[in-house]
Amino acid sequence: MAKVGVIGAGSWGTALAILLSDNKNDVILWSHREAEAEKIRRTRVTAKLPEITLPPQIRVTADLAEAVGDREVLILVVPSACVRETARKMQPYVAPGTVIVSASKGIEESTLMTMTDIVEACIPQARAAVLSGPSHAEEVAKGLPTACVVGAKEEETARSLQKLFMSPCFRVYISPDMQGIELGGALKNVIALAAGIADGMGYGDNAKAALITRGMVEIGRLGIAMGGKLETFSGLTGIGDLIVTCASMHSRNRRAGILLGKGYSMEEAMEEVNMVVEGVYSAKSAMKLSEKYHVELPIIEQVNKVLFEGKDPKTAVAQLMLRDNKQENSVIPW
Repeated sequence: MAKVGVIGAGSWGTALAILLSDNKNDVILWSHREAEAEKIRRTRVTAKLPEITLPPQIRVTADLAEAVGDREVLILVVPSACVRETARKMQPYVAPGTVIVSASKGIEESTLMTMTDIVEACIPQARAAVLSGPSHAEEVAKGLPTACVVGAKEEETARSLQKLFMSPCFRVYISPDMQGIELGGALKNVIALAAGIADGMGYGDNAKAALITRGMVEIGRLGIAMGGKLETFSGLTGIGDLIVTCASMHSRNRRAGILLGKGYSMEEAMEEVNMVVEGVYSAKSAMKLSEKYHVELPIIEQVNKVLFEGKDPKTAVAQLMLRDNKQENSVIPW
């Protein structure tokens, strides 16, 4: 049994806390608001997963020192925009050698750092790892079959975390490609916005299939330029995560995209979804990375224009369809 602190009581943090508790670990769940922590303690229900009852053995706190202090493993599950601030606050309480698993998906806009980059910078005494894959919180909390990937620099750390998370309903693979895992997890949210926009405009399955497929090309193109591995983008944290995020109504990014396709503004769509839409934050970061690495990202570019320049989605789709004629894969010779 391991002592685990789950930092973030949103839907994904709550689902992981339940999974880890069911695996017979000693789990503390941290909320950044005392009022929310008290309500969860009293009702054993979180607002983000109202159909799920939190097991009685999971402790809930708003005291960061209590959630971090004596824990062997910490799961960082706050919105990507809050990772740096939260990591800084955690730092004084983290013992040397503690493993911190990032379960947040995003790229910091101001620095273009991944979430584990931020953890390593803010908490240098810890060992950073990442958990990602096609894993909606609603299904994990209900014990529905799910497969994910743990990435870490040391194989020993990855295998230890694999044992920590593995269960009859939660299969875990391991990988050394932390960069590829994190980029796939962040960029798929932007493509999911595009897929949602197409749904909102009533464009059908053909359009969605094209967006998913060509979106994966963009993710892989940029990811490989940044040092990620092709095999990672072909796996669970690449195409797997992209498919589930583009296809499911559990996906807040797809839901926000549907609203954008129906004519909502970015602000109106985010307010309606009433959850953090990570793709909105990652979209700007992706364009900065595109410029830095000289990689063309036409779908992500149009998503940015819809989000931040008020571009009509129909015009954006038309410009994607009328781009210069291309060969699908330039590495295949005639």
